[in-house]
Amino acid sequence: MTIPIIKLNDGNRIPQIGLGLWQNKDKSEFDAAFTAAIKAGYTHFDSAQAYDNEQFLGAAMQNQKREDLFVTTKIAVEHFGYNNAQKTFQQSLKKLQTDYVDLLLLHFPVPILRKKSWLALEEIKKTGGAKSIGVSNYTVKHLEEMKQYASVMPVVNQVELHVFLQQPELLEYCAANNIVVEAYSPLAHAKDMDNQVVADIAAKHQKSYAQIMLRWCLQKGLVVLPKSVTSSRIQENMNIFDFELDAEDMQQLTAQDRDLRTCWSPVHVP
Repeated sequence: MTIPIIKLNDGNRIPQIGLGLWQNKDKSEFDAAFTAAIKAGYTHFDSAQAYDNEQFLGAAMQNQKREDLFVTTKIAVEHFGYNNAQKTFQQSLKKLQTDYVDLLLLHFPVPILRKKSWLALEEIKKTGGAKSIGVSNYTVKHLEEMKQYASVMPVVNQVELHVFLQQPELLEYCAANNIVVEAYSPLAHAKDMDNQVVADIAAKHQKSYAQIMLRWCLQKGLVVLPKSVTSSRIQENMNIFDFELDAEDMQQLTAQDRDLRTCWSPVHVP
């Protein structure tokens, strides 16, 4: 099985599916999930300072070829600021036991400090600590503001996005500005797992409810980051490349958008 690769606006490439590592704080559980993910074919792992598991990922990666993996981490909200972001990123590299990450993100559009923090990321990229840099939870307003101070624009914007929270305006803006959108919580934290339309499409394709939700993200051109610590689910979430949703399926799923947010919202952040 070949995982699709998406080209970023800086020329680097990102696998279209990655394992989300949020809430994965138990080392033995983490190790089991990582092993299952490698076995299932994952090469892309999405961590963050705030997840408190960079050290687990660093240890687990020692048995793999570093160049075969795509590793993301994020600067935590409390570590924003030019000097603070740079200093804590060095600590992240130590925990990850590597001298670079493939993608470094700002975790949230923190008022006042986000400009200085982005300039720190630009410096980190220049010196080779991060191959690519981007943001998370940014709205159109925050991205538009970046044009006033950024020397390079983000390669990705990682946001909550799924069948029930489709954010069409943000997707349109990012597409127009060559920013790849990464979908976190693509299964909406199982907050809506009894939608009849999704269930009917799953039955039609002989796939699971979750696989339909993930496949929708793929066909929208998103990088998808399902999170699981269960081996069977990690495998199931990867088995979405052997079928395709047709135009009618996509139309029916698009009609399910209801602005369902299951995580922190940046909408009212100035």
